Amino acid sequence: QVRLRESGGGLVQAGDSLTLSCVFDQSFSRYVLGWFRQAPGKEREFVSAVSRAGALTDYADSVKDRFTISRDNAANTMYLQMESLKPEDTAVYYCGKERRITTSWPVRSESEYDSWGQGTQVTVAS
Repeated sequence: QVRLRESGGGLVQAGDSLTLSCVFDQSFSRYVLGWFRQAPGKEREFVSAVSRAGALTDYADSVKDRFTISRDNAANTMYLQMESLKPEDTAVYYCGKERRITTSWPVRSESEYDSWGQGTQVTVAS
């Protein structure tokens, strides 16, 4: 049973925009959700997170002011709007669910997430 499913990746040129979607299980609406990415030969890294109701957002410094995270719990979907894409944004992007409900914020560590999707490839050509 796939409980998180990413889509929207593709091949774009530097400076272009792309929006990723993550459909999540209805039961995940009570959890913080996040986006991570993994470039070839590198560890998976935090990109962004959104709180349960969407009021709080957090971003890695490398994407701040270029990426926007949001969620629509009624539609069971989280989004990552990416603008001014750079070749260094090239990676497989994953969405994940907070491992357990806590009051912690922000939630940036990979170990604090589970239920990963299969990922969607984003390739930014220079």
